[in-house]
Amino acid sequence: SEVLAAEAASCLNRAMAALRDIWEEIGIPEEQRLERTDVVKQHIKSLLDMMVAEEESLRERLLKSIALCRKELDTLCSELQLGLFETEEKSTILQMEKNLRMRVEELQKQKQDRKQELKALQKQDQDLCDILCTAPFSIDSGAVPSLEDLDSYRRHVASLNTLKEQRREEFVNNKRQIILLMEELDHTPDTSFERDVVCESEELFCLSKDNIVALQNLLQQLEARRALNEAVCAELRARIVVLWERLQIPQEERESSA
Repeated sequence: SEVLAAEAASCLNRAMAALRDIWEEIGIPEEQRLERTDVVKQHIKSLLDMMVAEEESLRERLLKSIALCRKELDTLCSELQLGLFETEEKSTILQMEKNLRMRVEELQKQKQDRKQELKALQKQDQDLCDILCTAPFSIDSGAVPSLEDLDSYRRHVASLNTLKEQRREEFVNNKRQIILLMEELDHTPDTSFERDVVCESEELFCLSKDNIVALQNLLQQLEARRALNEAVCAELRARIVVLWERLQIPQEERESSA
C-alpha cells in the first residue's frame, strides 16, 4: 500500500506540474489557477470515492450472496438428507462465496437428478403395476428421495420385472397347452376369461396373481376332461374287444375297425 501511495503521489505531482506549465503558458491568472487546482482535487476525490463505493458495493453483494447460499445450502442439505456444508475459517470473502455457490449448484444438480430418477422409476413401476395388478411402491412424490429410498425403489422395480417375466413365461406355456387341449377336446372358448386366454395378445393379458391361478385351474380342468375322455375311450375299447370275441370277428376286420 505504501508503494501504491507513493506511485499515486508521483503521478499526481507530475500531472499537477504539467497543468501548472500549461496554465502558465496560456496565461491563466493565479486566482483561476487556484480554482482549477481545487476542481482537479474534487475530481480526484470524486473518482476515489466512486471507486471505494463500487468496491464496498461488491463486498456487500458478496456477503449477501454468501448469506443466500448458506440459507439455500441448509435447505438443500435437509432435502437431500446430507450433513451441513462447512466452509474454511480462513477463506476470504471472495473464495467463500465461490465455494458456497459451487456447492449450491452441485446440490441442485443432485436434487434434480434424484427427482428425475424418481419420476422414471414411478413410470416403470406404474406400467408394471398395470400389468401385474399390484399396488404402486409407497414413496412421497413431493419430497426429494434419499439415496436409500432410490436404491430400495430400484430393487422393487427389478423384482417386479422378474415377476413379470416369470408370469409371462408361465402364461405363454399354459396358453399353448390350453389351446392344444381345446383343439383336442373340440372345445370352443365359452367364457370371457377363456376367450381372453386364447385370443388376447400376450402383451395385453393382465398377469395378475388371480389370473395366473385361474389360468392354472383352466388347464387342470381341461386336463381332467381329457383324462376322463381317455378313460371313457379305454372302457369303450375294452367293451368292443369283448363284443368282438363274442361275435368271433376276424382279426383283419378288427384291425380295419381299430
